[in-house]
Amino acid sequence: MNVSIHSSWRNQLQTEFEQPYFTSLVQFVRHEYASGVCYPPGNKIFAAFDHSNFDKTKVVIIGQDPYHGANQANGLCFSVKTGVAHPPSLINIFKEIERDIGKPYPESGNLEHWADQGVLLLNATLTVRAQSAGSHQNKGWEVFTDAVIKRLSITKKGLVFLLWGGFAKKKASLIDHTKHHILTSGHPSPLSANRGYWFGNKHFSKTNELLLKMGKEPINW
Repeated sequence: MNVSIHSSWRNQLQTEFEQPYFTSLVQFVRHEYASGVCYPPGNKIFAAFDHSNFDKTKVVIIGQDPYHGANQANGLCFSVKTGVAHPPSLINIFKEIERDIGKPYPESGNLEHWADQGVLLLNATLTVRAQSAGSHQNKGWEVFTDAVIKRLSITKKGLVFLLWGGFAKKKASLIDHTKHHILTSGHPSPLSANRGYWFGNKHFSKTNELLLKMGKEPINW
């Protein structure tokens, strides 16, 4: 696995790539991809960073694992390739957008157009073995992605972090609350959403209100 990542991120994270844990992680991921089917495709592992480079990132959404079904994961959290059926959490995300800002439910579940506007769609773990959820957790990815969040918090100002569900909310401890905006809610998964913890959070309109107040372009969700 060659670490192919946008130069703006490489400049910020070079010290992480040189750490022993990252060397071990690369060896693990190479072996997994060589010995079986893993997702996302190798050239999409760092897709979130390529679409939303460090300098233009203004919103951060944190997920947990890539989708582990065939042809789903494209390197962006909650996103699937165009033409792939929308997973339950993504369905609820689109339903909340429709309720919140009136944008019609889309045909494609590909969120690259969000990422291209500066939304970093960051999974805590960037790879997974096919049909085996969580199979690449605790191998080093979380150390790396925590370092990404810390670097964003330290170096930038006025980011909007969207933390959905208990796992993502724990990442709030990595973020300087005095410099950035943090919006939290339940997870968009059916289990959480059907209990009233997701719908009505209005995170999409609230994010754009915050961006406009800071003189930044809102996101075309």
